[in-house]
Amino acid sequence: MTATLDRKVAVASTDALRRVGTAAAMLLAPWGFVVANAAYAWATRDGGSDETGADALALAAAHPAPLRVSTIAALLGCLLIIPAALGAIGFTRHRANRLGLIGGSLMIAGYVAYFGAVMRGFVDLAMAERGGPTGDYAAVLDAAGEAAIPWLLLFVAGNILGTLLLGIALLRARTAPAWAAATICCWPVLHVTGLIAGTEWFEVAGATLQAVGFAALAIRLARTG
Repeated sequence: MTATLDRKVAVASTDALRRVGTAAAMLLAPWGFVVANAAYAWATRDGGSDETGADALALAAAHPAPLRVSTIAALLGCLLIIPAALGAIGFTRHRANRLGLIGGSLMIAGYVAYFGAVMRGFVDLAMAERGGPTGDYAAVLDAAGEAAIPWLLLFVAGNILGTLLLGIALLRARTAPAWAAATICCWPVLHVTGLIAGTEWFEVAGATLQAVGFAALAIRLARTG
């Protein structure tokens, strides 16, 4: 009897720890992308981009501090979004399991790919700080960017389509507030809008709305059990 009770207590403690850890990841992960997008928006407020190797080097030389913040925040967000997405998938388990699983899994795969792409930010910063053959540096960055295209496409699929599918699954499951699911769906919509409009501030707004939606899920999860 004692062994059985001890086992039940251990299982309950493990479940509680997992629930708290997942809720914490759901709270923190999206804010990594808010900070990353806001820092990049600030760095490019007067123009500039990282579309080519030469552009990336010029931007890194002009705004090293916000780009370093953006890189670090994005890396942390990529790590934490994995348990956060798994927690969100759990909300779709009963009524929209397949759609939620597909969307959440695609989202995770996309951000794993994005983690590798974001690491290049440190290379851009190191090259800009060191100085030297800028043309050669730019050519290396362009070649690396071309080689990474398949992984960037995976990120786009996970970031846009995966997040949207997960948000729709949450709406269908009705296990969380509908407005929370809607705010998560706002991220891919505003992200695409920002790409079309040519301003990063749409991405900042979308990332903030997504963070609010995930926070609502985190609170709901923390109150269960």
